[in-house]
Amino acid sequence: MKAQFEKVTSSRNSSFNAFIYSDESFNAPYHFHPEYELTYILEGEGTRHVGNSVQQFEAGDFVLLGSNLPHCWKNSPSYNGDAKSLVFQWDDDLLGDGWLEKNEFRGIHKLLEKAAHGLKLKDDFEGNLLEKLSGIVDQPPIKRLLSFLHLLEELSAANNFETLTNINFKPNLNLKANSRVDRIYNFVQQNYQRKITLEEVSEVVSMGNEAFCRFFKRSLNKSFFSFLNEYRINMASKKLIYSNSQVGQIAYDCGYDSLPFFYRQFKKFKNCSPLSFRKSFRKVSAQS
Repeated sequence: MKAQFEKVTSSRNSSFNAFIYSDESFNAPYHFHPEYELTYILEGEGTRHVGNSVQQFEAGDFVLLGSNLPHCWKNSPSYNGDAKSLVFQWDDDLLGDGWLEKNEFRGIHKLLEKAAHGLKLKDDFEGNLLEKLSGIVDQPPIKRLLSFLHLLEELSAANNFETLTNINFKPNLNLKANSRVDRIYNFVQQNYQRKITLEEVSEVVSMGNEAFCRFFKRSLNKSFFSFLNEYRINMASKKLIYSNSQVGQIAYDCGYDSLPFFYRQFKKFKNCSPLSFRKSFRKVSAQS
């Protein structure tokens, strides 16, 4: 998951990219590119990294990413299915230089400004979202462009987006720095179930403790242990939803040896207790 520059090549038959990604896993590294990106997950589950945000994803996950915002999707080790997504990529010159400054596209302009911090659509908007996205991919070039502009206009009127990164987050596009972040992400994914010390994670990137803490805070605008707890709570949330394990066992499985501390962290990141989270999800599932 290395945050490296990715060169996006547009199709000769279109002013933007619209395609279906399909593979055994989401294997794109942690990367960035100048183009905006819309991604809708068709199949797969795991962890989505956008800037300093770390969240679980599954089929139906739909995000809009701004220019040069580092991101990647990482499969859950327990997931055995395929990875599949609908992807749209375009740049500021979609309709020529300065098109976003024109009055007709004011709403889209504001939407793309907000996308600088990453946006996740919380719920479906009017009509069938998947049907609309799939329809765009299958259309001939001119109709595809018009349908895509209509989609962006609809999204600009939606008010059910969740901002992914901290408002003060600024992407670190230094390749050496992001290579270090890549190694830290991989280390956390492989070791979050146990106690992790500052000394050992600092050794992963060959840095002293103080230098590591400064580096991580500068890169992701949060401390390492805040990031680690956010990752653990997201993993715990998944276990609360998809398993019948006791809360104490889930806390232990996610690296917590203190149940009160686990409850405090869960409240901090989810604004509710683990049991309330589980009950709320099951109530919604029963009603759907």
